[in-house]
Amino acid sequence: MVSDYIPPLKDINFVLEHIAGAHELAGLDRFSESFDASMVEPVLEEVGRFMAEVVAPTNVDGDTTMSKWVDGEVITPDSFKAAYKQYVATGFGSIPFDPTYGGGGFPWTVGVAIQELLTSSNMAFSLCPLLTQGAIDAIEHHADDKMKSAYLPKMLTGQWSGTMNLSEPQAGSDVGAVATKAEPVGDGSYKITGQKIWITFGDHDMAENIVHLVLARTPGAPPGTKGITMFMVPKYLLDGQGNPGEKNDVACVSIEHKLGIHGSPTCVLSFGDNGGAIGWPIGDEFTGMRNMFTMMNNARLSVGLQGLALAERAYQGSLAYAQERRQGTAVGAKRGVQSPIIEHADVRRLLMSQRSWIDAMRCLIYTNAASIDRSKALSGEEGEQAREMADLLIPLSKSLCTDLGNELTSLAMQVFGGMGYVEETGAAQHYRDIRIGAIYEGTNGIQAADLVGRKLPMRGGGVVMDHLAALDLKAKELASQEGMAVFAENLETAVATARDATSWLLEHGATDVNAALAGSSPYLRMLGTVVCGGLMADLAMKADKSSDAEFAEAKKVSARFFGEQILPTANGLLGAVTAGPDDLFALTPKQLA
Repeated sequence: MVSDYIPPLKDINFVLEHIAGAHELAGLDRFSESFDASMVEPVLEEVGRFMAEVVAPTNVDGDTTMSKWVDGEVITPDSFKAAYKQYVATGFGSIPFDPTYGGGGFPWTVGVAIQELLTSSNMAFSLCPLLTQGAIDAIEHHADDKMKSAYLPKMLTGQWSGTMNLSEPQAGSDVGAVATKAEPVGDGSYKITGQKIWITFGDHDMAENIVHLVLARTPGAPPGTKGITMFMVPKYLLDGQGNPGEKNDVACVSIEHKLGIHGSPTCVLSFGDNGGAIGWPIGDEFTGMRNMFTMMNNARLSVGLQGLALAERAYQGSLAYAQERRQGTAVGAKRGVQSPIIEHADVRRLLMSQRSWIDAMRCLIYTNAASIDRSKALSGEEGEQAREMADLLIPLSKSLCTDLGNELTSLAMQVFGGMGYVEETGAAQHYRDIRIGAIYEGTNGIQAADLVGRKLPMRGGGVVMDHLAALDLKAKELASQEGMAVFAENLETAVATARDATSWLLEHGATDVNAALAGSSPYLRMLGTVVCGGLMADLAMKADKSSDAEFAEAKKVSARFFGEQILPTANGLLGAVTAGPDDLFALTPKQLA
């Protein structure tokens, strides 16, 4: 009964070209030699076909068969191994990376579109390529040329996979509490000892080698995050020909039993039980946190994309069901004849809420990715502006989109009614799988704290205020569009509310950190909704650039629905943003019981 996945290629291509401006990146020196914008549509068409035909059919199998820990080794479902072998053969994972090591040289924005197609097909499966791509990014930026040449070519194809090893039993989100040790051997290598937890695809049988990026402390390292160094610790040490040889002293000692993403093994890894795992430093000593953030920023955008991808997959299922399921008699229908539930107003509300937010999330995620590409390709003031925008949008993309992933997969389940609560429809799996998105790669509360603590103070609040000023201009432009007057008025009002909230946080947060933190989560939701309002205004004004009249009209209606029925919710969050911390801390822990 689970519906097939249909790659939303028309939606993706439109947002890439007309909202994110990905095609314009071909004119920048960084991409001009390797990126041909005319290739985007055919590449994504082939990727979409592969994901729908090869990867999507493994989704339910991964959920029910699951990855298993057997005699100290992780065994993935047979369907995963077969699909992964074909994925490696396609070379799709290499498309957004440096041609020097076998990459396609395309912008990261196109890579994100590929990630959407992969993640919608099977989120659990997608986590292996996702973590590998993050590891590639860190190695590409911070490792020496010898290490890059030895590892990157096979990591780009996926023949070798990668992981990120931060968390430990006593150090979850508090990375400064990491205790894993790295003792120098004397030949440039180190012996790594310690335990890491929550390691996605930390062990598996799909790739020939697994390259672990591990945070550890060298002798005499200062406390906290300042004393952390990043190390490369492969599962198999390389032989004289650069192929996997002797097994390193790394062992998977268990895997977690989770609510969702059952096909993805979440491992507890032990390093050095038999004398020490051999590792090599990536970058200089004590630069581990900075180097890991290279990996984490892209990972956070990819996690935000998971909210979009699962919402899209769940929406497709709920839409198909609403068209088939007959229940009750719709207004105006012939009495005594059951109507498809899509004809009922509240089901339409559930569907339009999903459709409109999905459009907004795609605009946000792809615009964020394009700002990352521009920050790397441009210099001077233009490059700085792109970097500021990328930094501002990261917590919005990660937190808002994963929160919405939870909410929208729940709405999709509601369309199914009782059948949504039954596993055979697939709705329950999407709901379970995306729940992790708000937790890992920095909880959404941490993203909100990052927004008010690091991103809001950029240029004394100037980055946020400048963007709000640009949205004011956009509201005025939108007002001239037929049928968009109410949306334009609502955008202007929401921008004013966001400006008031921003001013309050800048003023009170300067003297009382808890005042800013208390309002940080509602502020993130408010600002994210307003930013999406501006992007949906763009969508409304550019819809006619499509040659498909029906597609253009659908985008206008989606944008108008957002502007009239979703955007006004941002105004109601002002009280929560500015309430301050007093009531949060008024009760003792005992009184909270």
